[in-house]
Amino acid sequence: MSPITKVAETPLVAPTVWNTKNLGLRLASDFVSGACAATLVAPLITVIDKSIMQNASGQATLKNSLKTSLKTFLLRPHSLIFSKPFGLICMLYGGTYLTANALDTLTSTVQNKPATLVTSGTAKFAASSTANIGLCLFKDQAFARLFGPGGPPRPVPLPSYALFTLRDCMTIFASFNLPPLLGPIISRNMNQEIQKSLSGQTIAQFLAPATIQIFSTPMHLLGLDLYNRGKEVSWGDRWTIVKKNWGVSAVARMCRIVPAFGIGGVVNGKVRKRLISKLE
Repeated sequence: MSPITKVAETPLVAPTVWNTKNLGLRLASDFVSGACAATLVAPLITVIDKSIMQNASGQATLKNSLKTSLKTFLLRPHSLIFSKPFGLICMLYGGTYLTANALDTLTSTVQNKPATLVTSGTAKFAASSTANIGLCLFKDQAFARLFGPGGPPRPVPLPSYALFTLRDCMTIFASFNLPPLLGPIISRNMNQEIQKSLSGQTIAQFLAPATIQIFSTPMHLLGLDLYNRGKEVSWGDRWTIVKKNWGVSAVARMCRIVPAFGIGGVVNGKVRKRLISKLE
């Protein structure tokens, strides 16, 4: 067989095609949309997180802490916006949104899909969870020291880190993976007139993260109690404290999660879609 015949019979392998059009601008859009959403929701989340920490440590009741912080924000907003807690919250949610956005952009690039692609698989859960958990653990240990029971700073125990990690995995799954799955189901059971102004995806984006707080709040409270009261406390005593604060803390965490992954998630998604649609 001649060399020419061999070449002719060799199967052609289709070259890999990536969607790299305006890739730099698409990644910049990922950053801008994440930063906009994080900045929008950070003031309220900062106030709520501070109140939960102070209530758990005994520095102040949830009600008094919320009242003081909201009054300060209304009368002297710059004192909150330029504070360390505000910066930590912006870092946490801006980093989480950016990771989820960038994964969608990289997936659309490698798979040669439209730039507006939004994924909901294992890769997004893993990437978003890793970013959120790492940033949230850093934020939580800083908040625990800022608003803890006082005294010299001490290390956050490993069981607290484990509980915070499980808490955040549940929240991330409910915020990024469940809405794309629940959205179509909710839409199929909605009135056509309602769907004109409110999509099933939007309802799922608010409902899933808020509902999961009922189950993740005890982990949060137990992790804080392990830091605040140390080792010399019985598990029965810890459970009493968790039960006492479960209801009010769950409501407070719902109020912070709805802005964080409800409003923030919707704003991030809509801003990203609008920016990237102009680049396709």
